[in-house]
Amino acid sequence: MGIEKKLFEASLVLILFTTLVSSSQEQNNKELIATHVLSTKGNRIEMNPRLVLEITVHGFLLWASMGFLMPFGILAIRHGNREQNPKRLRIIFYLHAILEMLAIVIATAGAIMSIKNFNNLFNNNHQRLGVALYAVIWLQLVLGIFRPQRGSKRRRVWFLAHWIVGTSVSLLGVLAVYTGLGAYREKTSKNTKIWNIFFTIQITLIVFLYLFQEKWVYIQNQGVLLGNEVVNLRSQEPPYHQGQKDKVLKPESC
Repeated sequence: MGIEKKLFEASLVLILFTTLVSSSQEQNNKELIATHVLSTKGNRIEMNPRLVLEITVHGFLLWASMGFLMPFGILAIRHGNREQNPKRLRIIFYLHAILEMLAIVIATAGAIMSIKNFNNLFNNNHQRLGVALYAVIWLQLVLGIFRPQRGSKRRRVWFLAHWIVGTSVSLLGVLAVYTGLGAYREKTSKNTKIWNIFFTIQITLIVFLYLFQEKWVYIQNQGVLLGNEVVNLRSQEPPYHQGQKDKVLKPESC
């Protein structure tokens, strides 16, 4: 628990630092809001290249958090569920905690960036999903910090809540990335088809690894059981004696 608290404190320091840096630039950002939109041509809006860059960075932060760090943190802890070595299990747990902390810090940085620089009217699905996503992310962090010890009565309730919130974070994160790509296409008129394909392939691979982890032990046990069954079948065969062979091959006399 001591290391977990240190990780939590480190994440708070990073978030506070990000907030202070963003606050120092808030006045400059307000002055740049008026220059974000260069001109309008019909329904198409031409934006300042700096705003396009900020949107791109925001999207990259969201992908790095929800599309990379968070899923691999989940895969890491699932791998630890079958680990028997206490030392390796501890390393896997700390790897899981570090990846999840980094994901929360990066997601929070993306949220601060969107609040400071973007027009948050919450009139599209991406912004609404973002609010829900950030809420469950921090709820998951609180659950992780106040994790009961194994064997306690609250452990089952905590584990169920941790699993439900974690699943919600994963689903909302994937939806936020897809809706963010759609919002990026609408605002910049740039084609995001290649990024949608790339992210779909990535999610497919992660889901495959997730399911493969669950079946890996079962597959290994199938091989062991098959070997035992062959041995058992051979042990059940009646003994084959040389006398029986002679009896079968010996021709009858006329």
